[in-house]
Amino acid sequence: MPTLTGPCWALHPADPSDLERIAELRAVVMRPDLERLGRYDEHRVRQRLRNVFAPEHTSLVLADGEFAGSVTLRPIESGWWLENFYLSPAVQGRGIGTAVLRTLLERTDAEGADVRLDVLQGSPARRLYERHGFTLEREDPIDAYLVRRPRM
Repeated sequence: MPTLTGPCWALHPADPSDLERIAELRAVVMRPDLERLGRYDEHRVRQRLRNVFAPEHTSLVLADGEFAGSVTLRPIESGWWLENFYLSPAVQGRGIGTAVLRTLLERTDAEGADVRLDVLQGSPARRLYERHGFTLEREDPIDAYLVRRPRM
């Protein structure tokens, strides 16, 4: 994927060497929700990312030219799976997450493709997804699975 930009942010293709910094960011960002659910494990929070990391479908989020997050948009049989969308607490609240998500959804809408994701129950990130048209598809005690149909 080519580099995509907006005001003070950019998406840049990831490569295998980015794995550990993304895993570390995941641990920081997910810790409050995982602790709230009684599921935080220092090793497992990083290992789960290591087990699924797909650099060919992952973009780094750069803010002011510096690493600030990641997002993966992976093809699946029924469209796309959005995962590993993490932003550093230092850049949250600046509209970057909204801009990144909007950019990715414009691409999937142009293809007429559904986008699916899962989010931890009670996570504030769910509000971001719902503002962009994601709706509940199913849930379990840990995760809510959301889907967004393409907008033409």
